[in-house]
Amino acid sequence: MTALELAVQDVRGAQTALAVGAARVELCAALGATGGLTPSVGLIEAVVAVGVPVHVLIRPRAGGFVYGADEMAVMRRDARAAVAAGASGIVIGALTETSAIDVDALRSVIECVDPAVVEVTAHRAIDVVPDRRAALDVLVDLDVTRVLTSGGAPTCAKGLEELGAMVDHAAGRIQIMAGGGVRIGDIAAVAATGVDAIHLSARAIVEGSGGPGGGSGGYEVTDREVALSAASALDIHGHPTIGWSI
Repeated sequence: MTALELAVQDVRGAQTALAVGAARVELCAALGATGGLTPSVGLIEAVVAVGVPVHVLIRPRAGGFVYGADEMAVMRRDARAAVAAGASGIVIGALTETSAIDVDALRSVIECVDPAVVEVTAHRAIDVVPDRRAALDVLVDLDVTRVLTSGGAPTCAKGLEELGAMVDHAAGRIQIMAGGGVRIGDIAAVAATGVDAIHLSARAIVEGSGGPGGGSGGYEVTDREVALSAASALDIHGHPTIGWSI
């Protein structure tokens, strides 16, 4: 069965994920504006209390994935803090100046956690790596649990062939999780590539201006109907009365 992972940004999103039967959540902040940043420790603790497995994005800033020593030090601190707050996984990525997997950088973060109890997901930094098959081999050697990818395309729907090729190359050594612009109508075709999981945010916007100092355009939430539709498309049956806050 293809698993479902929801990217969430708050407690309500985690409650929705639990209710629809998602295997886990990726917890992050500022998803729409930046692609996701590391959430606060307080938020991690609150989401862990919901009862769904929580994998925390470790990303100190927006933009590219080439990090300096100071940024890597922050990522190591954040990884330790996330696990101490109850996270069962971390989501990381780092590249060299030549757009290859930065082995030393990733290893330094992975060494901050116990791989026997904490899963490691490599995020979509791999989608800007020219040789994704070689990158998969590197991630396997680092004992990474899974990689999130659109197959290098703008959306998973446009990267189906490459997703299938990555699944074939992985050969069960590392999980391939499809993510990037996934719509409900795309799920059957994406799942048919053989990926282990599908990742989506099921985002909706709540309108509301914060005024001159708070920004405008509202804020993002997890749309429970979209989440339910995604679970249904994967034949996942949740427990809609469990963990659901109205």
